[in-house]
Amino acid sequence: MNKEKIIATQNNKRFSRRKPQQEEARGLKVLVPDGGFERAMRKFKKKIQESGLLQELREREQYEKPTTRRKRAKNQARKRWLKKVESQTLPKKLY
Repeated sequence: MNKEKIIATQNNKRFSRRKPQQEEARGLKVLVPDGGFERAMRKFKKKIQESGLLQELREREQYEKPTTRRKRAKNQARKRWLKKVESQTLPKKLY
Protein backbone atom coordinates (compact mmCIF):
# COMPACT_ATOMS: atom_id res chain seq x y z
CA MET A 1 0.00 0.00 0.00
CA ASN A 2 2.35 2.73 -1.10
CA LYS A 3 0.73 5.98 -0.05
CA GLU A 4 -2.82 4.75 -0.54
CA LYS A 5 -5.63 5.17 1.91
CA ILE A 6 -8.61 2.96 2.43
CA ILE A 7 -11.66 5.19 2.35
CA ALA A 8 -15.19 4.13 3.28
CA THR A 9 -17.92 5.77 1.30
CA GLN A 10 -21.03 6.67 3.24
CA ASN A 11 -23.54 5.62 0.59
CA ASN A 12 -22.63 2.01 -0.10
CA LYS A 13 -20.21 1.25 2.76
CA ARG A 14 -17.63 -0.16 0.35
CA PHE A 15 -13.97 0.30 0.81
CA SER A 16 -12.01 1.72 -2.07
CA ARG A 17 -8.32 2.30 -2.50
CA ARG A 18 -7.21 5.57 -3.95
CA LYS A 19 -4.30 7.90 -3.62
CA PRO A 20 -4.84 10.68 -1.10
CA GLN A 21 -5.34 14.15 -2.40
CA GLN A 22 -2.78 16.72 -1.48
CA GLU A 23 -3.80 17.94 1.96
CA GLU A 24 -3.92 21.61 2.79
CA ALA A 25 -1.81 22.94 5.59
CA ARG A 26 -3.81 23.01 8.79
CA GLY A 27 -3.79 25.77 11.35
CA LEU A 28 -3.94 29.52 11.29
CA LYS A 29 -2.87 31.34 8.16
CA VAL A 30 -2.01 34.94 7.47
CA LEU A 31 -1.37 36.30 4.00
CA VAL A 32 1.68 38.53 3.64
CA PRO A 33 1.02 41.17 0.99
CA ASP A 34 3.99 43.22 -0.27
CA GLY A 35 6.42 41.67 2.23
CA GLY A 36 4.81 43.34 5.24
CA PHE A 37 6.22 40.86 7.73
CA GLU A 38 5.67 42.92 10.89
CA ARG A 39 2.03 43.54 10.04
CA ALA A 40 1.48 39.86 9.22
CA MET A 41 3.16 38.86 12.48
CA ARG A 42 0.84 41.16 14.46
CA LYS A 43 -2.20 39.65 12.72
CA PHE A 44 -0.92 36.13 13.39
CA LYS A 45 -0.34 36.86 17.08
CA LYS A 46 -3.85 38.30 17.33
CA LYS A 47 -5.35 35.19 15.69
CA ILE A 48 -3.47 32.92 18.09
CA GLN A 49 -4.61 34.99 21.06
CA GLU A 50 -8.25 34.90 19.94
CA SER A 51 -8.21 31.16 19.27
CA GLY A 52 -6.88 30.39 22.76
CA LEU A 53 -4.01 28.20 21.54
CA LEU A 54 -1.42 29.99 23.63
CA GLN A 55 -3.54 29.75 26.79
CA GLU A 56 -4.11 26.04 26.21
CA LEU A 57 -0.40 25.47 25.64
CA ARG A 58 0.47 27.19 28.92
CA GLU A 59 -2.16 25.15 30.77
CA ARG A 60 -0.74 21.89 29.41
CA GLU A 61 2.86 22.64 30.32
CA GLN A 62 2.38 21.20 33.79
CA TYR A 63 -0.06 18.65 35.13
CA GLU A 64 -2.86 20.10 37.18
CA LYS A 65 -4.68 17.89 39.64
CA PRO A 66 -8.44 17.60 39.06
CA THR A 67 -9.21 19.08 42.48
CA THR A 68 -7.03 22.10 41.73
CA ARG A 69 -8.69 22.49 38.32
CA ARG A 70 -12.16 22.43 39.89
CA LYS A 71 -11.12 24.90 42.58
CA ARG A 72 -9.69 27.30 39.97
CA ALA A 73 -12.82 26.99 37.80
CA LYS A 74 -15.03 27.67 40.82
CA ASN A 75 -13.04 30.79 41.72
CA GLN A 76 -13.24 32.04 38.13
CA ALA A 77 -17.00 31.50 38.10
CA ARG A 78 -17.32 33.38 41.39
CA LYS A 79 -15.33 36.32 40.00
CA ARG A 80 -17.54 36.41 36.89
CA TRP A 81 -20.67 36.33 39.04
CA LEU A 82 -19.44 39.13 41.34
CA LYS A 83 -18.53 41.22 38.30
CA LYS A 84 -22.02 40.69 36.86
CA VAL A 85 -23.73 41.56 40.16
CA GLU A 86 -21.59 44.68 40.52
CA SER A 87 -22.50 45.87 37.03
CA GLN A 88 -26.21 45.42 37.78
CA THR A 89 -26.33 47.31 41.05
CA LEU A 90 -27.37 50.94 41.13
CA PRO A 91 -24.71 53.53 41.90
CA LYS A 92 -24.54 55.05 45.37
CA LYS A 93 -26.36 58.29 45.90
CA LEU A 94 -23.91 61.12 45.78
CA TYR A 95 -25.50 64.07 47.58
